[in-house]
Amino acid sequence: MNTLTKSNIQKVVNGNLLSAIGFKAGGFHAGLRYNKKDLGIIVSDVEANAAAVYTQSLVQAAPIKVTKESIGKSGKMKAVIVNSACANACTGEQGLLDAYEMRNETAKKLGVENHLVAVASTGVIGEYMKMDKIKKGIEAITFSTSAEDANAFETSILTTDTGVKNCAYSAEIDGKVVTVGGAAKGSGMIHPNMATMLGFLTTDAAISSSNLQLALSQAVDATFNQITVDGDTSTNDMVIVMANGMSGTEELSPVHPEWVTFVELVRSASEDLAKKIAKDGEGATKLIEVTVEGMPTKENARAIAKTIVGSSLVKTAIYGADANWGRIIAAMGRSGISFNPNEVDIYLGDILMLKNSNPVSFSEEAAKLYLENANICIKAVLNEGEEKGTAWGCDLTYDYVKINASYRT
Repeated sequence: MNTLTKSNIQKVVNGNLLSAIGFKAGGFHAGLRYNKKDLGIIVSDVEANAAAVYTQSLVQAAPIKVTKESIGKSGKMKAVIVNSACANACTGEQGLLDAYEMRNETAKKLGVENHLVAVASTGVIGEYMKMDKIKKGIEAITFSTSAEDANAFETSILTTDTGVKNCAYSAEIDGKVVTVGGAAKGSGMIHPNMATMLGFLTTDAAISSSNLQLALSQAVDATFNQITVDGDTSTNDMVIVMANGMSGTEELSPVHPEWVTFVELVRSASEDLAKKIAKDGEGATKLIEVTVEGMPTKENARAIAKTIVGSSLVKTAIYGADANWGRIIAAMGRSGISFNPNEVDIYLGDILMLKNSNPVSFSEEAAKLYLENANICIKAVLNEGEEKGTAWGCDLTYDYVKINASYRT
């Protein structure tokens, strides 16, 4: 990692959620899946202040309800217990009891109060938890500060993901190095209205739960809420952040001179994880980044960008390397955001395809060659203001259908 300056945020080389001081993690094969780790844990050395964002779906899984209750009790958190293979969603009263039992068994293992444990689950909806295996797994799971245990946690939370998703960013605040680390999972059922499928952030900053919530919510709006794979919002979407204060900084708040730096740390980690999720969309071969410029508000720019990147027709055109800008402007038109349809500029990479809503002659061969890259950038300029917004997604391929046509089998 390079030397830090107060104005400089650095990405930590090989960073993960244990890059922040005072956290441990682990993963274990409890037998919920055939031969992969399926139970994970994050533990803070001291009680941490906590904040979270949750799915806005009306159908919410039992772990969401339990975690809301836990964090709402005191804003404090000691650990998070996570399982894959079973979402524990639409499982009625029994599912809620199972989520509470996961929380209580983890608290018992750690010797802390029940409300200091959060619960997260991901997997198939409508199946009951195999609590005998979960309980034995909680008893057996170990955790440490090692890179191996960080990877074990990252692996344990995966479903159809093709690989782990992690990162960490650091900056100097109050003369001390402050780090935000993270891990996430998500590949399908991704069109969040709060976060991703599951995301976990750790930081050694000193900050109250309420201000941590403020920083997280701002970051989520610009990152996790700006990704889409397939237009579906999960019953289990959740992002949790724990701040244990072990960096030794003064308490951060909006009046602290380095508040903006901390918010940017959280945003940087969130964007990094969000882009990894978008790139790893089920069956995807390309990451698509859409930027909309020249709007009166960030919110309107973000809404148009997310509509473009979420369009099935745009996604299939990108997959087929077809520079069909008509699909882009058509998607903009149904975004629900008002704009002047006669003053739109559209770029594919550096290739101008539409100027003031009039077609521009461009090389189809050059455009096709550009679309064969793994990372595709689309820009729309509306010339109505100074604000911009970005969204991320992926192409739509034959493999997406194959994966989801047989998800439970």
